[in-house]
Amino acid sequence: MPSGPPAPLAAPFRRWLRSFYHPRRVTSVAIEPRLVSLQELQAAAETLRGIAARTPLLPSDSLSERSGATVWLKPEMLQRGGAFKFRGAYTFLARLSPESRARGVIAPSSGNHAQAVAHAARLFGVPATVVMPTTVTEAKRAGAERLGARIVLAGTTTKDRMDRALELVAGEGLTLVPPYDDPTIITGQGTVGLEVMEALPECTVVLVPVGGGGLSAGVATAVKRLQPSVRVIGVEPAGAAKLTAARRAGGPVLLPHTASIADGLLAVRIGSANFAHHQAFMDEVVTVEDPDMVAAVRHLLDRAKLVAQPSGAVTVAALLSGAVQLAATDRAVCILSGGNVEWDGLQQLLGHA
Repeated sequence: MPSGPPAPLAAPFRRWLRSFYHPRRVTSVAIEPRLVSLQELQAAAETLRGIAARTPLLPSDSLSERSGATVWLKPEMLQRGGAFKFRGAYTFLARLSPESRARGVIAPSSGNHAQAVAHAARLFGVPATVVMPTTVTEAKRAGAERLGARIVLAGTTTKDRMDRALELVAGEGLTLVPPYDDPTIITGQGTVGLEVMEALPECTVVLVPVGGGGLSAGVATAVKRLQPSVRVIGVEPAGAAKLTAARRAGGPVLLPHTASIADGLLAVRIGSANFAHHQAFMDEVVTVEDPDMVAAVRHLLDRAKLVAQPSGAVTVAALLSGAVQLAATDRAVCILSGGNVEWDGLQQLLGHA
């Protein structure tokens, strides 16, 4: 198995950090990131075989009736750790040298990436530290703690978490696991797209959530490399429309502020490597409002018996709100990225606290 980055901080992520701290320099990608290949995606799938859950593709009669097309759901809340993030985290740790893993790993995260890294680290028998926002939900913090991670809280922004993670990388020699802007992470998350196309080769539309861009870049790449005619649509919160802003500007830009109930999609900047994949393989991006996501969470609970966090329900919100229109001949898949919300949070979200 190939070794990963020889140093605690991988070169692609160092480039991302430079662009993060100097966003005005990034009106276009200065060094065009390499696009991951179908062979790399398939290698990631082989790495995950027997480790990650191969989540099912479920037909949705209710969404099919509402949209006039034929709609399936890809429920990644059934993945280990409750979200798609486990795929990328495990793939990244598997590519590290034993020496790098043994020093311990660290992940800056709003929650799902933290749990994924903690879970993968436990499987490899190595220590994990996760840097989470002070506003992290109890469900996400408790999930990481149950998996044996050391919890460090730092601020409320991506930059706050990254700054603290880098301090610990420098001080303790930990290996940083990037949340999304890394080719290995992209290949791991992209296995979702491989599974969609293998299960439904006649698929015509794929809707995928957009946060920092790891899942959306990986899925778009996998889908288009297998079937270029499929329409790939990214969906992001209106209050955190970083890919929309990047497409308008011609390159990743730093949003001054993000606000949404979709806490897993609140990155203030799309990843540089991710953006390159979006430009090459994603057809369009749409936004949805918070009330649409609440309605989607409720719809999935009532009609599909699936518990989704708002971030995970954003693709369904795009259909219910009309942000995405389907043709009668379409065979569409909504990727549900995660379900890390527990009873108290669900009651509060749906107005029954």
